[in-house]
Formats: sequence, structure tokens, C-alpha cells
Amino acid sequence: MKVFSFFYDIVLIILGCLLAAFGTTCFLLPNQLSSGGFAGIATIIYYFFNIQMGTTIMFLNIPLFIIAFFKNGIKFTTKTFFATFLYSQFINMFENINIMLQDRLLSSIYGGVLIGIGLALVLKANTSTGGTDLIAYIAQNYNIHMKMSNIIMMIDIIVVISNLIAFREIEIGLYSAIAIFIIGKMIDIVFEGINFCKIIYIISDKYDELVEMINSEMDRGATGLYGKGSYSNKNKMVIMCVSKRRDIDRIKSISKKIDSNAFIIISDAREVYGLGFK
Repeated sequence: MKVFSFFYDIVLIILGCLLAAFGTTCFLLPNQLSSGGFAGIATIIYYFFNIQMGTTIMFLNIPLFIIAFFKNGIKFTTKTFFATFLYSQFINMFENINIMLQDRLLSSIYGGVLIGIGLALVLKANTSTGGTDLIAYIAQNYNIHMKMSNIIMMIDIIVVISNLIAFREIEIGLYSAIAIFIIGKMIDIVFEGINFCKIIYIISDKYDELVEMINSEMDRGATGLYGKGSYSNKNKMVIMCVSKRRDIDRIKSISKKIDSNAFIIISDAREVYGLGFK
């Protein structure tokens, strides 16, 4: 089982680095766009000093690998080094492929989608392609209360502003921001899927009628939670129902039909496991 898991992670890393490198080199780089992090710095160096982007990324990560070795251990550092090495080599390999889109908007979209999927696959293997992710991991070792997302966001903002100043085009900054946003969304989709569900909480004195209607009309189960109103000081039954987004309007309609004074709360459920779901 461990052997299978090892090779599964290797496949994810190779495929992820391949997609991320292709999206970076063939869509973002020709249009001077940045995906943030070390890739954004490498883009500036590529255009001003004609140094291969992948080589720059690998060179910038070397000090981080040394720090990560002492802070995160050899296993994590080895996987990250392998992923970063592949990513940088694929970038250098794809530099000779000419898929030049004149439309920067389309480039930011296609590049963002490919990079996002690629990075998500690498993250699924419990590693990263170095850069801002690795900085965030190291920073958390010094301060466990620091949020990785905040660290990555701050670095990406600084890098995008640097690209904007270097190339002196505000469009580069705007389209780079679009690419970074899409990358984040694609990572979420790969990890969590696109079939998001909803949780609906209904507080009503007509608990029994509501549950019966939801069961019969919607063919959907519900759970009763014991609660107590802080204002009325009365015991209440709270109905909790997990449903697909398309069914929410019908549940709301049923609830209001039975009890016009029902208190309804609807929130997102990113992942649901169990009967009728995953």
C-alpha cells in the first residue's frame, strides 16, 4: 500500500508540474503576465536579463531548501525539491513552444486554469513547487499563528506590483491578478469538486410538519438539533437539512408555506460524505 501511495504521489507531481509549467510558459510568460511568487520574479529576470525562467526559479529556491531541510525534515524537503526541479525543467523545455495569444485576457484565463489544476495535483501529493508555498511553510515554523494564505497573498501582491513597475503597463498587473484569482479557484475545485451543497437550518414551532413535508415532498432526510432560544428561554427543535443547491428554493417554499414565521439560515457545505452524497 505504501509503494502504491509513493508512486501515486510521483504521478501527481509529474502531471501537476507538467500542466503548471505549460500554463506558465505558453500563456503567461509570452504576455509578461505573472502567477505571483518566484514565477513572477523569474518573468522579470527573463525579460531584462534573458535568463531562462526555470533556471531562475530553481536558483531562488535553493536557500529555502536549506532552511526547509532543518525546519521541515528530509522527507518534505526531498519531495519539494523534486517537484520544484521538475517544474523548472519543464518550464525551460516549454520555452521553445510558441503558443502566442495576443489576447492577454484569454492568456490569463487559460494559463490560470492550467496552473491551478497543476498546482492542485502537486498539493494533493503533500508537497509544493517551492516559492511562496515553501516560504509560508517555513514561516509557520517560526510563528504557528501566522496564516499561510495571508503570507502567500502578501508575497503575490508584492510580486505583481513589481511586474507592473518593471513593465510599466497597468494591464499586466490587472490580468496577472485575474490569473492568480483563477489559480486559487481551480485549486479549490480540484480539492473540493464543483458539486457544492447547502446546509439549511430551520427554526420553527411546527417542527414535525416541516420534517414530514421535507421527507415526503423532497425525499430528503433531516436532522433535529436541540436548541434553546436565548430571548424566549424556550426549548426549540432546529431542523438541519443538507441538500443540493437546486433543491434549496423548494425547501424554503415548503417552510414558509407551513410556517410563515420560520427562521431560516442557509450556508455552504464544501464537502458532504454519506448516503445520497459522496
